[in-house]
Amino acid sequence: MRRRNFLKASAAATVLGPGSAQALDFSGRAPKRVGLIGCGWYGKCDLLRLIQVAPVEVVSLCDVDRDMLKKAGEIVASRQQSHKTPRTYSDYREMLKEKDLDIVLVDTPDHWHALPTIAAIESGVDVWVQKPISIDIAEGQAMLSAARKHKRVVQVGTQRRSTPHLIEARDRILKEGKLGAIGLVEIYCYYHMRANSNPPDSAPPQNLDWEMWTGPAPLRPYNSLAHPRGWRAFMEYGNGIVGDMCIHMLDMVRWMVGLKWPKRVTSDGGILVQKSSKANISDTQTALFEYDEFPIVWQHRTWGPAADSEYPWGATIYGEKGTLKLSVFGYDFIPNDGGPRIHKAVGYEFEQYPEDRTEPDLERHVAPAIRGHMKDFLSAIESRGRPVADIEEGYISTATCILANLSMKLRRGLEWDAQAGKITGDDEANKLLLRPYRAPWTHPALANGV
Repeated sequence: MRRRNFLKASAAATVLGPGSAQALDFSGRAPKRVGLIGCGWYGKCDLLRLIQVAPVEVVSLCDVDRDMLKKAGEIVASRQQSHKTPRTYSDYREMLKEKDLDIVLVDTPDHWHALPTIAAIESGVDVWVQKPISIDIAEGQAMLSAARKHKRVVQVGTQRRSTPHLIEARDRILKEGKLGAIGLVEIYCYYHMRANSNPPDSAPPQNLDWEMWTGPAPLRPYNSLAHPRGWRAFMEYGNGIVGDMCIHMLDMVRWMVGLKWPKRVTSDGGILVQKSSKANISDTQTALFEYDEFPIVWQHRTWGPAADSEYPWGATIYGEKGTLKLSVFGYDFIPNDGGPRIHKAVGYEFEQYPEDRTEPDLERHVAPAIRGHMKDFLSAIESRGRPVADIEEGYISTATCILANLSMKLRRGLEWDAQAGKITGDDEANKLLLRPYRAPWTHPALANGV
């Protein structure tokens, strides 16, 4: 293990980010000191991919679940080059007080993204934050403002922008004009991923600080659906399947074809079929994102069959010359003239990173994308430039998805004024851009006057 870690760390001394022409040479430098806030499923996935691509030293871990914290410490000690067990914290503010970090990863549930990210930025570190960046639009505005004010690099975990086969699809199909003029994009998710059980509320487990876990969100009684990993079932902690799955595909399409803000968002849906669950997120939802160039249409159903069994979660771009289907597992280009199709499947990189085969809960098909995203993040830190999923891009994709949820809630379309950061001519809707925080927490937009 020690020899393999040494060899991999040596290989990682040179890092090349996706689409970057400049390699980073870390030889002879002190390792970047890293802290992780949120040590659950994806926190470990992200952190362990960073360890794979750069000679970092993980010195701090933070989580409100003692069991998760302990397990994260054990696996990090077994995987990082020094084999040291990081310090552990239950409060991110105490971790940041140490002032000994270069990079912080924020992998908490969505309702806890804004405050730790802004606090880390203000402490002088560069930040990786998972998507969606915020629970409301005003949080995202405050996060973007803090990043720019303090000149920090902030990479958002929309790693489709760093997925090798999707980069190839962009370069080989879109940039070479094989689609011709684009007339429509459909994005979708048909995974049966919504919680459908209805367990009773109960006392939280002894290892969990439920009060701190809830933080600024509305306080619900503890329920086993929420923790561990099930919190996406509740709108109190996330933005539903639109905020979880649509954001990936919307962000991917925006990146591929160079779109920013839609001019109007309209959405409808609700809990139409799976009504017995305690979950309060929609089981069915459509959204129309109107751009001057072409419309993007989202649909999710957490019941029934997928429209295309080979693409249960993905995007389909319709052009005058052909159709491009994209997912985390590959892409297919189908020309309209009956010419040869182009297919590419995801690559796994098991020979270079054999631990991917056995790592618990790892989405193995996503690991190369996370590694690429981490390399891009490190490249931006080195150059002090903008990463491929800069905080502004994360803000746009997050806010656009939140607008879809607000449209469904209000049952009307919403016109977005990107310059003003507000919905045009709709006072009722604008009041929903900021969700009240639970005391004693203060919303960053109110604290900083954004």
